[in-house]
Amino acid sequence: MILTLARRELRGLFVSPLAWAILAAVQLVLAYVFLLQIDQYLRLEPQLNLIPNAPGATDLAIGPLFIVNAFVCMFVIPLLGMRLLSEERRNATLSLLFSAPISMTEIVLGKYLGLLGFLAIMLVLIMLMPLSLLLAGHIDLGQIAAMLLGFCLLSAAFAALSLFMSSLTEHPAVAAISSIGALLFLWLVGLSDTGIQQHAAGNVLSYLSILGHFQPFARGVVSTTDIAYYLLLIAVFLLLSIRRLDAQRLQK
Repeated sequence: MILTLARRELRGLFVSPLAWAILAAVQLVLAYVFLLQIDQYLRLEPQLNLIPNAPGATDLAIGPLFIVNAFVCMFVIPLLGMRLLSEERRNATLSLLFSAPISMTEIVLGKYLGLLGFLAIMLVLIMLMPLSLLLAGHIDLGQIAAMLLGFCLLSAAFAALSLFMSSLTEHPAVAAISSIGALLFLWLVGLSDTGIQQHAAGNVLSYLSILGHFQPFARGVVSTTDIAYYLLLIAVFLLLSIRRLDAQRLQK
């Protein structure tokens, strides 16, 4: 039943013109950024060849691409996830799901996997850009794999938060704005000044930062602490979504 709901949600995303517009816009923006980074790298390449252990195309072109992609997805994923549950509530179809022989966990996971399926398609198209450099030279595939893992965890966390915000309201626009606001808070919460960072509160804020946990992946560093952070974030928001649906079902 989870896979059935996921396929239904994925088909629903592709029926929407908004999803196609987002897919095209993301590709255009990231292609432009990627070409700019490649042009800058080619300009610096003669000087880099004179420096031992100089950064290569992976660091100077692909790394910034993933950083920009993460920032873009902070706005894109809430737009895709805003209708997951809020539109069901607005159209009064959520009551039909409640009456069906399906648990709240299956509803949440089905919706969530449907959104992740769309994000996976988008990521495959994005990955064609850095992999195209294999035709012209050498890139660090291990570092790219770390970037890919980090971005998958990051986007999955974005999707889980967006799903939870969608469960709180029947207005998709409110869900999108709330999700973007929450993600901006988690993105910027670690950017506190040096004085605060010396105290325990600063360390807590730094640990909560989504950006702080993604940056090591962009450098090719895989840490179990960062992986655990994203998995915990995903689990928390999925559980909150399930509890929210359970509470609403009991009110019917």
